[in-house]
Amino acid sequence: MSTFDVYGMKNVNNQISSSHMCVVGRGKDFSSHNAAIAGWTVSPSEYGDSKTHFFTRWTVDGYKSTGCYDLKCDGFVPVQNAPTTPGDTLDHKNGKLKITIKIFKKKDDGDWWLYFGYDNQSLRAVGFWPKSIFNNMADHANLVEWGGYTFSNSGSASPAMGSGHWPGIHSAVVRDVRFVDDTGRGYKIDPWPGGLFASISHKKCYGAVLSVDEMFYYGGPGGCTM
Repeated sequence: MSTFDVYGMKNVNNQISSSHMCVVGRGKDFSSHNAAIAGWTVSPSEYGDSKTHFFTRWTVDGYKSTGCYDLKCDGFVPVQNAPTTPGDTLDHKNGKLKITIKIFKKKDDGDWWLYFGYDNQSLRAVGFWPKSIFNNMADHANLVEWGGYTFSNSGSASPAMGSGHWPGIHSAVVRDVRFVDDTGRGYKIDPWPGGLFASISHKKCYGAVLSVDEMFYYGGPGGCTM
């Protein structure tokens, strides 16, 4: 589980900027990669606008041919009276909005449930991914990822991540970073090398700094090209 600062993005054209949590079941190679994802994103190609959206996604083959965003295919099952629906817009309030997300495999039914709230004390069920759609995650996950993701076409500069600032007092923050057991109870993650560590793919454009109290700073101005 985790609590994210939510931001908007200007001038995001044919690009994606998102922050999310990803629960993963790694197989022998990436083509057998299982994942259940939830977070916020700005993705004009997916939603037809530059607004910030709450999103979900899943895959069982490393995003090759299975799964989808939100409710665009069979997979994620929404429940009635949910606090939000995958694909809904979020009024980001320039980072003042915070959303808490929890994904865990329930003990009673074995499905992967998604909970959502505007703080970590008022979480309610959004829906679930049935255990039957997964193969390497039917029993348990072996990796959890938190942080930011960006995409741009080859030769185009990458967009900003988070608030657009380097990790620090003005950057985006992920709080309440915890593992969750099959009863829905969150518990503290051990520090590296036994638990949480930072992984940064483009250090010229983005960064991440671990802190105390189950939180970290992340983001950056973007501008990388490939």
